[in-house]
Amino acid sequence: MVGAKLSLKLDGEWHMYSLTTPPPGPTGGPAATTIQAPPEHPVVERIEVFFPAPERKFDPNFNLDTETYAKAVEFYLKIHLRQSAPAGVQPIEVRTRYQLCTDRECLPPKRVTVASKIEIAPGTTTPAPVVPAGYQSMQGTEVKPAAKAPQGQAPQGLGAFLMVAFGFGLASIFTPCVFPMIPITMSYFMSQESGSRGQALAQALVFCLGIVVLFTAIGFGLSAALGPFAVVQLGSNPYVNAGICVIFFVFALSLLGAFEITLPSGLLTRLNAASGRGGYIGTLLMGLTFCLASFACVGPFMGTLLAASVGGDKLQPVLGMLAFSTALASPFFLLALFPSMLKKLPRSGGWMSRVKVVLGFLVLATMLKYLSTVDQVMHWNLLTRERFLALWVVMFALPGLYLLGFLRLEGIKKDEELGTGRLMLAIVFLGFAIGLIPGMFGARLGEIEAFVPAPAEGAAALMGGGTAKSAKWIKNDFDGALKQAKAENKRLFVSFTGYACTNCKWMKANLFTRPEVAAALDNFILVELYTDGTDAASEANQKRQESLFQTVAIPYYAIFDAEEKVVATLGGLTKDEKEFLGFLQSGS
Repeated sequence: MVGAKLSLKLDGEWHMYSLTTPPPGPTGGPAATTIQAPPEHPVVERIEVFFPAPERKFDPNFNLDTETYAKAVEFYLKIHLRQSAPAGVQPIEVRTRYQLCTDRECLPPKRVTVASKIEIAPGTTTPAPVVPAGYQSMQGTEVKPAAKAPQGQAPQGLGAFLMVAFGFGLASIFTPCVFPMIPITMSYFMSQESGSRGQALAQALVFCLGIVVLFTAIGFGLSAALGPFAVVQLGSNPYVNAGICVIFFVFALSLLGAFEITLPSGLLTRLNAASGRGGYIGTLLMGLTFCLASFACVGPFMGTLLAASVGGDKLQPVLGMLAFSTALASPFFLLALFPSMLKKLPRSGGWMSRVKVVLGFLVLATMLKYLSTVDQVMHWNLLTRERFLALWVVMFALPGLYLLGFLRLEGIKKDEELGTGRLMLAIVFLGFAIGLIPGMFGARLGEIEAFVPAPAEGAAALMGGGTAKSAKWIKNDFDGALKQAKAENKRLFVSFTGYACTNCKWMKANLFTRPEVAAALDNFILVELYTDGTDAASEANQKRQESLFQTVAIPYYAIFDAEEKVVATLGGLTKDEKEFLGFLQSGS
């Protein structure tokens, strides 16, 4: 064994990352510093690395806390020699890999080989090198337990992965595909037969357990059979979305009073004989509908977690999906329980019937969103932006007219006095419907853009809704866009997106059109690569994203130089204009 010291000096604001930096996560991350022996070196068997405690702080490049070294850093090495190492002067090598960043930009990871020579004399021993106090030891890639870990060090291993999975589940609740399920879930439990508090609690538990079991089974089964992208594909699968449309349409008609959904009397008799489990079966079916309806938004979360779990413990995908679905289902426990308690309140007036009718219209509007996904994925172009918004104007105006008494449906009697609550709610519905009309003529609709089809390419933006210069996007042609970028001496901005991706639509409609962002994007060649379609182009785009970035999340943005090297990446939705401009500047 021989001792060595490896000294690194960093200029200016540049810093490098610690040896204990975790691998990049679903949305990317810094590259850890590595110091290793070359494989099967004739002299060096292994290297034991001693490193100082790094500085932990927030890193704006990756939007997370990282461990870094700045200015200068020294590593102490114990180089263990092979028993078979020949005597005499012999060459030795140490291979390092590191990534340098400032607070504004990052360089790609770099590999450097440090070479030297030592003299090996048989029968002699070399004293172990003296390592300063406060250093920690790493052999190969395994961290030895230290007497005291650095303060603030992030949790590693399965625990950290499960915490991320649970956080993804909570974040999924706030996606546009999950929020529309709130009134549907309430209306379903409002239609159940009244029971005791214990029965209501049991119904709520079954609903939540159904979500947990079905999400875990579907997500893990699809990943095992087809890979992590299968989960994302399910959210945009036209047959799945068409099935959801049918379910929502039937459910909406029932809420509007066209018919009542009941089980056949013979089946009810058999279910009652089986300890009254019919209600639980219906609750499980409702949980299945929830799972399928929310895949378009939560699929990327699930696919990313499944991809991140590859190479870990065999149970890691199952445990990760269990943590994810538990977090997603936990708020719905109270949501499912509350309507059951609401059924026990005195039925004074027709307010409950009015709630059902209004929910019926909302379910119809939600159905149209899934029908639009089918239209876009299949490239039919029948449900254009103008037609979609025209139908939405009608669907949101009708509940307003109903609450005012102009539309005669169950719940409002003739000559019934108009209350203040009904009037205010009617104003909200009618105002929302009227506010959609400018979108039919090209105006942007803000947050609503995530739900509606995008304007046709080249469509004029009227009424102040557009920009003076519209960005030109190349679709599903990476090689052609790269060729154009070389010809115009520009860098390539790649947007990995999806037909059913609501966050992708929001970014393109609301962030990319802001004056400063649009001006910055004008310096790039822009290409959209759709990953959730059923065509060959989507499959190729999927493989490209996964092979380059080891993630399946969309939206995902990358900047390439003329040599097809990745300069900068940004994953996920951001509404921070400064953050996105910083990303563009780092890749310019």
